[in-house]
Amino acid sequence: MSGGDKFMAARRFLLDNRTDYEKVKQEFRWPEFGEFNWARDWFDVYARENTKTALWVKNERSADVKLTYQELSERSDRVANFMQRLGVKPQDRLIVLLPNMAELWELMLAAIKIGAVIVPTATQVTEGDLKDRLIRSHAKYIFTDEAGLSRIPAEYHGTLVLSGGKNADCVTYDEAFNENRDYAQTVTNANDPLLLYFTSGTTSKAKLVLHTHRSYPAGHLSSMYWIGIKETDIHQNISSPGWAKHAYSCFFAPFNAGATVFVHNYERFQPIKTMSLLNEAGINTLCAPPTVWRLLIQGDLGKKPTALRELASAGEPLNPEVIEQVEAAWGIQIRDGYGQTETTLQIGNTPGQVLKVGSMGRAMPGYEMCLIDAQNQECDEGEIAVKLDDSPAGLMSGYLDEAGGIKAMSTDSFYRTGDEAVRDADGYYFFVGRGDDVFKCSDYRISPFELESVLIEHPAVAEAAIVPSPDPVRTNVPKAFISLCENFPMTDATAREILFFAKEKLAPYQRIRKLEFYELPKTISGKIRRVELRKLEADRVGTGSRGGQEFWLKDFE
Repeated sequence: MSGGDKFMAARRFLLDNRTDYEKVKQEFRWPEFGEFNWARDWFDVYARENTKTALWVKNERSADVKLTYQELSERSDRVANFMQRLGVKPQDRLIVLLPNMAELWELMLAAIKIGAVIVPTATQVTEGDLKDRLIRSHAKYIFTDEAGLSRIPAEYHGTLVLSGGKNADCVTYDEAFNENRDYAQTVTNANDPLLLYFTSGTTSKAKLVLHTHRSYPAGHLSSMYWIGIKETDIHQNISSPGWAKHAYSCFFAPFNAGATVFVHNYERFQPIKTMSLLNEAGINTLCAPPTVWRLLIQGDLGKKPTALRELASAGEPLNPEVIEQVEAAWGIQIRDGYGQTETTLQIGNTPGQVLKVGSMGRAMPGYEMCLIDAQNQECDEGEIAVKLDDSPAGLMSGYLDEAGGIKAMSTDSFYRTGDEAVRDADGYYFFVGRGDDVFKCSDYRISPFELESVLIEHPAVAEAAIVPSPDPVRTNVPKAFISLCENFPMTDATAREILFFAKEKLAPYQRIRKLEFYELPKTISGKIRRVELRKLEADRVGTGSRGGQEFWLKDFE
């Protein structure tokens, strides 16, 4: 069988058994490839004379863009030829700095076809961050729009390709459609590099993750299965380009299923507009990060959008309170899932499984998961790890070091994720926290996620971050940094109410003893930087100072 045939067989097995987790977990095997080019061997084959809509871009300031599978295949051929005319060779690195516009999907497909290496970059990137990415990725080309031009470092002398405008210093992207479709096809091995992703950098400097033509295109069969996308679905994922979640759920997972990708190209996220589009576009499957779900429940969810069938969340753990509110309004449970930039979906609640409150699910088909302690011994409470015995397809090749070499993932038989969890007797995993975020209080281990989940049950709390506050008696005590919902004042009365609300719901050792109203620092992917808050609190305690909007439980007792 060819690589394309093997991929299609694996895909079909998952689609045909989308609600039979036990069968799929037992029988599914990752397709093994020698040569494999997903865009040529799967997408183009599926797209041949296929007039179903592949991509639907809802623009705020211009007309919608709809492209069929056949049109997207043909347009990406022309872009591939255009890239080669610019001098792009296999394994050349391209920074793609674009919003949710059709060109992004065309470029991704074209780059895959010619074997170029894509360096996805968030549109919110600063000039300094972009300079760092250019140095570390050794990218020779940048594809961007007019908004992105202002972030290009002055010392960059590579090729700039501009979408949606003209500039004397740039090649115009629209020139691609003067080309014919006959680009030069070279051999693509499954383990050739395809994607270089910078991690979100929540706890340290962003790492550079290398993925291959196997690990993300085929590896995201697990993400397709988790979301529960059908071939006939219109799928929406609310995610900014440049991050792994965008590739997860706006590109590989829905295209693996043969579904329609719907994206809203907005300037500012508006929950009310998102709600209206669910009905207007007839969305069947919706995936969104916890931040978006928390914003949606602050408004009126109303009746369930007519066509909506599957709800999913990933990026960070989703608090049970959010799941309960959405289920009460729509009668659908949000199914949580766990993956990383370094992997595809590893653990998840798939369609048809029994859901347990607070659990992120069970090991995905094709992944052998476990928990390990500091001595690499398996246990029921420890660090989440992937067993490497069966070479799961969705795992990165490794990290790129400063010199451009590949740093191995592990020297043992596990890939360690850095996240901690508990597993029950049925194989369900319950997230505890990022290894760097979990801390001790009076010899008890404190999970920030558990305390934060309680806090956001209070109607005043929009988001919360728990960090350790050094304490001479208890080693540390939990401190909450709080972002309030609209119309709630930053007063001692509000602080008292939240602190006593938490006191009633938490065990004595978990008691939140300090609270501060604060604008939570985040990465440009929207994840809270608890490392920054930990340092701030340690510095405060060390100097005996206190935040301007900080309140202590003992002040009210």
